[in-house]
Amino acid sequence: MNKNAKALQQYKKVGKESDAAFASPHRLIQMLFEGALEKISIARGHMERGDIAGKGQNIGWAISIVEGLRTSLDKGAGGEVAENLDSLYEYVEHRLTEANLDNNIEYLDESSKLLKTIKSAWDEISDQATDVRPQGESSIVSATVT
Repeated sequence: MNKNAKALQQYKKVGKESDAAFASPHRLIQMLFEGALEKISIARGHMERGDIAGKGQNIGWAISIVEGLRTSLDKGAGGEVAENLDSLYEYVEHRLTEANLDNNIEYLDESSKLLKTIKSAWDEISDQATDVRPQGESSIVSATVT
């Protein structure tokens, strides 16, 4: 990687970190979806080129991001919706692991499609809707995303 490419990569990294520092909890969840989808896409490219290390690294990152989405669920307040999302995230993590082990692009595509479906529903929710809750209730997603 040449110096200009490294500088651009570092600039993008700082930009993403800055965005996350000032993002609402709703936006942070959107960013997690975007990150997971990006890592799956990159892993797909590595898989197509036979780059085992790159594939494994990006699938690992995608799994970690999906785990972040899982841990952000507030199952107490979210009830059945949160439980269903937890199961779906667990399934996606499992399929990503299988994609890595079996070198299976179809499993990556399936995982990506599932995450895009959830993300599109999440994108329909405005920031205001996630912040407006009846008194005494919390949102499905906790305010702190790790």
